[in-house]
Amino acid sequence: MDLHLRGKRVLITGGSKGIGAAAAEAFAEEGCHLLLAARSGDQLKALADRLRSAHQVDAATSVVDLRKAEDVARLAREAADIDVLVNNAGDIPGGSIDKIDEATWRHAWELKVFGYINLTRQIYAQMRARGGGVIVNDIGAAGEKFDANYICGSAGNAALMAFTRALGGKSLADNIRVVGINPGPVGTDRHVTLLKTRARHQFGDESRYKEFQKSLPLGRPAHAREIGDLMAFLASDRSGYTSGVIYTVDGGISAGWG
Repeated sequence: MDLHLRGKRVLITGGSKGIGAAAAEAFAEEGCHLLLAARSGDQLKALADRLRSAHQVDAATSVVDLRKAEDVARLAREAADIDVLVNNAGDIPGGSIDKIDEATWRHAWELKVFGYINLTRQIYAQMRARGGGVIVNDIGAAGEKFDANYICGSAGNAALMAFTRALGGKSLADNIRVVGINPGPVGTDRHVTLLKTRARHQFGDESRYKEFQKSLPLGRPAHAREIGDLMAFLASDRSGYTSGVIYTVDGGISAGWG
């Protein structure tokens, strides 16, 4: 299926690895030009070089920390001509309420929650001035199936779900679509880290983290590319009447699996 994305310019935050890198691959295969943003310059450069060579697209990089207002403003200036924003950066730690202190909670939300909101505020204004665009928020299924052992993430994701629905419910008046994706477990390094934290708290042994994967649908987490492909579809005009909604991709977990 041709998604009619060729030549579109796409900004992906958290674009150096995991879902961000998978999304970059999906958009590059569709002929999109990329601006990849993250804190890890070496990984960004390696990915951009590979995608540029493999798909003959432009692939620029921006090393930023979206917790910093000046970095958000700089990235927005660099992305003045983008058609699609994929908000994806985040590293909220696992843990129950007695394990996540205030400083840790605020640090996590500065990137995942306020990072999304602050960048969207600036990019949305630019898109409106240019005549339209698409914003895709990678949120997380813990925002709808709450997890006391990931309480900081559940609360933050729920806030971003409300933000996405509220903004996207009216954004078509500006010819902008705002949509969200709630991945469940995805087989990334971050997924393994979260499971190791949970295993350490529950069993006292992080090496037992794989025990939590046995009960997943199909006996596995989602592949990052399964999320990246959905991002590309939602950003395309094939999904042109879609705004203010969240797509859950968790193999049925939030619908009652297990």
